[in-house]
Amino acid sequence: MSGLLHRHRDFRLLWFGETTGKFGASVTGVAMPLIAISTLDASTFEIGLLGAAAWLPWLLIGLPVGVWVDRMARRPIMLAAAATSCALFLAVPLAHRAGLLSIGVLLAITLATGVSAVFFQTAYTAYLPGILLPADQAEGNSKLHGSASAAQIAGVGAGGLIAQLAGAVNGMFVNAGTFLTSFVCLFRIRHREPESKPAPEERAERSLIGEIGEGLRLVAHDPWLRAFALFGGVSNLGLVGLQSLQLVFLIRTVGVDEGLAGALIAGGAVGGVAGAFVSHRVSSRIGTARAFLVFEPGVSSLVLLIPLTTAGAGLTVFVCGSFAMSAGVVASNVIKSSFQQRYCPPRLLGRITASMQFVNYGTIPLGAVLAGALGSAFGVRPALWVMAALISASGLILILSPVGRCRDLPTTVRAVAVSKAPRTVA
Repeated sequence: MSGLLHRHRDFRLLWFGETTGKFGASVTGVAMPLIAISTLDASTFEIGLLGAAAWLPWLLIGLPVGVWVDRMARRPIMLAAAATSCALFLAVPLAHRAGLLSIGVLLAITLATGVSAVFFQTAYTAYLPGILLPADQAEGNSKLHGSASAAQIAGVGAGGLIAQLAGAVNGMFVNAGTFLTSFVCLFRIRHREPESKPAPEERAERSLIGEIGEGLRLVAHDPWLRAFALFGGVSNLGLVGLQSLQLVFLIRTVGVDEGLAGALIAGGAVGGVAGAFVSHRVSSRIGTARAFLVFEPGVSSLVLLIPLTTAGAGLTVFVCGSFAMSAGVVASNVIKSSFQQRYCPPRLLGRITASMQFVNYGTIPLGAVLAGALGSAFGVRPALWVMAALISASGLILILSPVGRCRDLPTTVRAVAVSKAPRTVA
């Protein structure tokens, strides 16, 4: 298990920078809603809008960003996105000290950091296979997802602690520092991507709309990519809706304080570390496709325990449901990431990633707004039941797809028609 972190300097830097960034993002995931709840006295619907604003850019600009990532070097894009996010998160406490912070300002900053996240994540997904050999990608994805889950645990716990000791607004200083660290780590990576300049006649034929359409056709015509995209869209609709309400649920419905709410969410997030740890072993033993079904919808369906949470001993129900949900999601993400990196042609990976994430993440703003609207109209607990049921039911998409009829996911593209593009993985 020593592997990559000992012998691969560039991966080590990428791993540390990404892990640090995930820690900061987890602090923000707690601090932003707490700022809205405790500092700005936001309504349940406004908290839902805040969750939607972070993901709306995937729906608005995700597809063209995928084309730009395929046209440009990925590392400079990641550097610019990390620097921009650092500056934006610093703006929150500065606006608060100037007396300018409002729910509108918080929504605008969240939306802008979401734009940076689109650029960073799309470039990062396409960049990772370039620094790792195919044989190392499964280990690399496992380490990255496992450390991201551990960072989430620490970040959620730290976010709640910071909110109690220094105020939720000050959590933004921590997040800005993590993006600065991510920037430094990326800057120190020695690997440089080879230049890929198209021939003059190919350059003349290229258009933004045409390349966006190419990426969408890749996903729509391929049964494997299509199944994962549809599953991700439906499951994320419920997942983010549930996550956008869990702090409100614990604090206002169950009646726990901010620190304990952060600790409970962190306890559930431990499942992500467990999922990353066992995903490769389970995949090797029973096959990647079967393992995906074990984790999604199998383990993740225990999310249905979360709406049953009550005060006192009933809080263990929340931790168990959250643990299972985190384990299933992270384990399946490890499997899917390795599949996608080996299955898709490298020169098209940005467009394919953006097209899948357009479907996967495009439903997230809808989920957050829907959860906020349901919570306002019928109460937070009934809204959680709807979101949890969506997460569980989304597994039917996988069961009825080719994923449900084989042992292993394929590693080469078989039936995707791409104009002027190779059909096999480079």
